Amino acid sequence: MLDISSILVIAVLGFAVAVVLAGAKMVPQGYSWTVQRFGKYTKTLTPGLHIIVPFIDTIGNKVIVMEQVLDIPPQEVISADNAMVTTDAVCFFQILDPVRASYEVNDLTRAMRNLMMTNIRAVLGSLELDDMLSNRDKINGLLLQKVDEATDPWGLKVTRIEIRDIAPPADLVESMANQMKAERDKRAAILEAEGKRAAEILEAEGLKQGAILKAEGELEAAKRQAEARERLAQAEAEATNMLSVAIQQGDSRAINYFVAQKYVEALGSVAAADNSKVIMMPLEASSVIGSVAGIGELIKEAQQATDKE
Repeated sequence: MLDISSILVIAVLGFAVAVVLAGAKMVPQGYSWTVQRFGKYTKTLTPGLHIIVPFIDTIGNKVIVMEQVLDIPPQEVISADNAMVTTDAVCFFQILDPVRASYEVNDLTRAMRNLMMTNIRAVLGSLELDDMLSNRDKINGLLLQKVDEATDPWGLKVTRIEIRDIAPPADLVESMANQMKAERDKRAAILEAEGKRAAEILEAEGLKQGAILKAEGELEAAKRQAEARERLAQAEAEATNMLSVAIQQGDSRAINYFVAQKYVEALGSVAAADNSKVIMMPLEASSVIGSVAGIGELIKEAQQATDKE
């Protein structure tokens, strides 16, 4: 049986242990606790073990100093061109001053959510629907600037705001889809017309170049034919001149050549006629051909005379 003194000692020891446990506070990493004495803030406990005055000092707020995310519920917003859309967002923030976050605003989370919704309506309401849908980064930047500035007295830093969705009504979505389809059809028609125009231009250029080349070819051929006729005429003139000289000198071979030439020309005309299937050769044809052989002798004599000169 324990006597009264022993019971008293145990009671005192138990009370002492209870007092120590009541004054010992273990603050986890990522938190900061505020301490109040008789309801007034006195200090802030950082992560680790701390001893406060039991029953006099109390823990005010347990503030999370890690970065937090706040969901903004969907809300309807009317754009500058009177289009109603439904939008929601997320907000990332971090408490930098636990004291101001605890005592400068009541219900920090609700205050931030209402502030975010108000600024979303203000920013999106100042934009037309097309700008609203195409400038998401610009909207996020404007919201971040406005909300961070407004929450600075609360001792926190807004690090990022992201608009998650901007959803127009179903009928407006259908109209936008039709508009987009019409725009794409228009671009396709323009591209097709431009392609057809380019093809026709290329075809015309090809025909033009072909005609130019054909005309140049015909011109060159005509020049060559004219040159050939000119040279042939010169050769005939020289031959005629040579025959005239020979005839004046009384050379019978020249006379025979002249007669043979006319005979051969006449014979060629008869042979070239379409209705001349059978050609009757006169007996004197062999002698005429022999006369033609005198041409070679005349040419040799002319060349020898030229060499002597």
